[in-house]
Amino acid sequence: MILSTASKTVILSKLFGVLLFSLTGVFLTSCTQKEKLPEGDPNNGGLILTEGFEAVVVVDSIGKARHLAVNENGDIYVKLTTGGRNAGNAALRDTDHDGKADRVAYFGDYQEEGGYGPNSMRIYNDYVYFSTKGAVYRNKLTPGKLVPESKIELILRDDYKVEHIAKTLAFDGEGHMYVAFGSTSNVCQEVNREPGSVGQDPCLELAEHAGIWRFDANKTSQTKKDGVRYATGIRSVIAMDWSHGNNSLYALQHGRDDLKRTWPSLYTDWQSAMLPAEEFFKVDQGMDGGWPYYYYDQIQNKKLLNPEYGGDGKKEGKGASYAQPLIGFPGHWAPNDLLFYTGNQFPERYKNGAFIAFHGSANRTSYPQSGYIVCFVPFKNGTPSGPWEVFADGFAKKDTILSSSDAAYRPMGLAEGPDGSLYIGDDVKGKIWRVMFKGSKENFGKTQLAEMEKRKTGIAIRTPDEVKDNLAVGMAGGGEKIYNTYCISCHQKDGKGDGNRFPPLNGSEWVNGDKQRLINVLLKGLQGPVKVKGKSFEGVMPKHDFMSDADIAKVLTYTRLNFTNNSGIILEAEVAASRKKLNLSTTGKK
Repeated sequence: MILSTASKTVILSKLFGVLLFSLTGVFLTSCTQKEKLPEGDPNNGGLILTEGFEAVVVVDSIGKARHLAVNENGDIYVKLTTGGRNAGNAALRDTDHDGKADRVAYFGDYQEEGGYGPNSMRIYNDYVYFSTKGAVYRNKLTPGKLVPESKIELILRDDYKVEHIAKTLAFDGEGHMYVAFGSTSNVCQEVNREPGSVGQDPCLELAEHAGIWRFDANKTSQTKKDGVRYATGIRSVIAMDWSHGNNSLYALQHGRDDLKRTWPSLYTDWQSAMLPAEEFFKVDQGMDGGWPYYYYDQIQNKKLLNPEYGGDGKKEGKGASYAQPLIGFPGHWAPNDLLFYTGNQFPERYKNGAFIAFHGSANRTSYPQSGYIVCFVPFKNGTPSGPWEVFADGFAKKDTILSSSDAAYRPMGLAEGPDGSLYIGDDVKGKIWRVMFKGSKENFGKTQLAEMEKRKTGIAIRTPDEVKDNLAVGMAGGGEKIYNTYCISCHQKDGKGDGNRFPPLNGSEWVNGDKQRLINVLLKGLQGPVKVKGKSFEGVMPKHDFMSDADIAKVLTYTRLNFTNNSGIILEAEVAASRKKLNLSTTGKK
């Protein structure tokens, strides 16, 4: 058929109109997506972010929250460590699209032996999966409903009476569920955490713990025997994710504790605070991370023999034959979630890179606690393509953190929303932020990266100076003299008490527990009976409010850093605050 010129003109006009409409639609969709992002809070909800990023607080407090997951419609599901309204999970919905949850519901009444526990939550194939101390469950999501209306299914049952109890979950694209099972001890000693106790060789717990197992994600009522041990020699994993862009499993290990406390002749306080590294692994099937025989020293960039197995901080042994980390992060930062970003909202450099939530240290005596940030690691071809960066800071609200309990918030969970927003959860109060990018992708680069690099100089992030940053300098020594004057007759030189009237200080929950309570014991005294380490004592502890705030701080610091204790220092200002709260006289207490 031959068309006239007029007909051709009509057809071309229509085609042009369709093309213009399509392009306009794409343009409008792009603009609308950015316009749909809610307004960020004036101060980003307290977070420190680099130029171009904003944050809005989704919910301010829902209780002790761990991992979280976001559904395709934007609903947020949160794993709680304790049951809220007889349920261990929370569900959040933003109905008016202002970025803040206006509906909060609780679900998952799965009361079990051992309780809810500090565990994981993920969404996979329209199911929300979550773990507890002793099991992994799932709920089929109900379309249009915030709370799943399906029956809870038991996917995996396992023992929970271990030291590192978290059962972190990850899923690949082939129907597999990966579960991390932590070690039953610190470093497989013959007597766990006992100073000088050697390591078991071979370490028998490796057969059932300290590794990652792979299961059928859709099979119910499984036990560990139904799975395959995918990797071993990994002490404790709470941060784990399957990278679909790199088609691999990745995980971060919590390194061992107590180098100085258990081997004081081999390690200094500074080494014990800094070591060992938190190892970021690419986890291939059959991988062996080397625990408990080896640890990674990120200062020497070597895997070294643990002292329980004959190491001295220098011996390498066969360390090079075990899996080496992609990055060795500073010791005791506690990596508690890992997310590989797949969205398009953020600048291109974030695509397939890794976000890591560092919960923050609690084992860096006598230096400031460290971490408490969300960092980012750029990736290319399955490996880091540059140094790690400080992505989000400001959680702790303090520069110098003496104890983890001093931190206002601690980053815990990470999740990606359907529009590419990044969600960050905290487990102190259960606060959740939504981080969005509203800047220019084309202009994002050196300026922003330099700004993030500056954050590494903060005292809670940088490598501490061995002398200048030692908070206990002058305190422990002065405290020993005060202890020998006022305390030794009852609690004895070794801190073990008399076994009858006066309780031990070594390993005491009163000494190593709440600082406020311990300070008050010296200021107010204590009348028995009192239980310490399961035993009742009837002695009387007289009040010592006649001592200066500085001397009380010194003697309590001494007791918390000796007799097998390693609980951190107490400052003069903390004693003064307690004295004021008790309305005690400060005359002569300068």
